[in-house]
Amino acid sequence: MPAPQDFALDRALVRRRFAAAAARYDGADVLARELARRMDERLEYIRIEPSRILDLGCGPGADLALLAARYPQAGLLGVDFAQPMLAEASGRERAARGLLGRLLGRRNATPLLCADAAALPLARTSVSMVWSNLMLNWLHDPLPALREMHRVLEVGGMLMFSTLGPDTLRELRDVLPADAGERVHRFIDMHDIGDALVQAGFADPVMDMEMLTLTYADFDSLLADLRLPGCGNAASSRPRGLSGRGGWEAARSRYETLRRDGRLPATFELIQGHAWKAAPKTTEDGRAIVRFQPRPL
Repeated sequence: MPAPQDFALDRALVRRRFAAAAARYDGADVLARELARRMDERLEYIRIEPSRILDLGCGPGADLALLAARYPQAGLLGVDFAQPMLAEASGRERAARGLLGRLLGRRNATPLLCADAAALPLARTSVSMVWSNLMLNWLHDPLPALREMHRVLEVGGMLMFSTLGPDTLRELRDVLPADAGERVHRFIDMHDIGDALVQAGFADPVMDMEMLTLTYADFDSLLADLRLPGCGNAASSRPRGLSGRGGWEAARSRYETLRRDGRLPATFELIQGHAWKAAPKTTEDGRAIVRFQPRPL
């Protein structure tokens, strides 16, 4: 299910920003690292031994190393829509493997593809697990991407994902003027994500939500933390300014009223979930699939 019809993201701008941020992304992706840790913990309780894992929205490849450690026998594949991110991922992997690793023949280089999540250059049923950490929140309509994830998963395969919910950055949204366009990125509600999963064909979706509050010394530190990894507002209806210095000063003053114990809060609504690809009940043209089971002897 998409975000409200009056909201859209400038995908070209999102790509340019992430491309520009690729070289400085390490250390700036605090939320992604925390969510990767939590997603990895969830895998402790899920019985799955994937043979091939797709990291969709892999960025500079930090999660690929995590997945390799958990599933050393699985083949890995990274996909991102920003080519400089993939260049960083490739460099990271070469450094991690090192000369000794290459001489000993440890693990082949991970294939890395530049592609859009809604048009994956992968064969149907070619992967057994899709991992997607903070990628869905960069889509104003996740359904096409979810349908592609479902298409490339084998029957019995699993999607593991994280995204951000609508209460994310609520403090910033409240202090910025609301009369001149979209000033803070909108995020899709967990229940709507669940509906989209079912619509895309996934079965047994399980999701949970948790609020995380980060604190900052000042307003400018918060803005810098958002801009550094390329996470600025990319709404198509975004204003091209904030009424000059006066607008920013007014927003800064309003945010100061939220200061507690010497720090400014910033809320993030963290959503995590997983779902499975069940055996299809109908063919692509809508005909029912009838499965015959042998009669027990």
